[in-house]
Amino acid sequence: MNLANLSGASSPDPTNPQCSAKGCRADAVWVLAWNNPKLHTPERRKTWLACEEHREHLAQFLGVRGFLKDVVTLEEWDSRVE
Repeated sequence: MNLANLSGASSPDPTNPQCSAKGCRADAVWVLAWNNPKLHTPERRKTWLACEEHREHLAQFLGVRGFLKDVVTLEEWDSRVE
């Protein structure tokens, strides 16, 4: 899987969140919170969205680099923000 452009070409639709894996348009179920310590302050969290099929792959991609901080359901993430 090519992960060069995880967010895809179009802007995300907040009413219908989609998986961040390139080419995938499945509904997102998971939020992978991450940060790159070389670029971000420790408390900052960037996010990728994942469907069931791509959750593990995206988590491994971030985890190998030491970027992955948390994996939660989209529902749980949304409840944290409110």
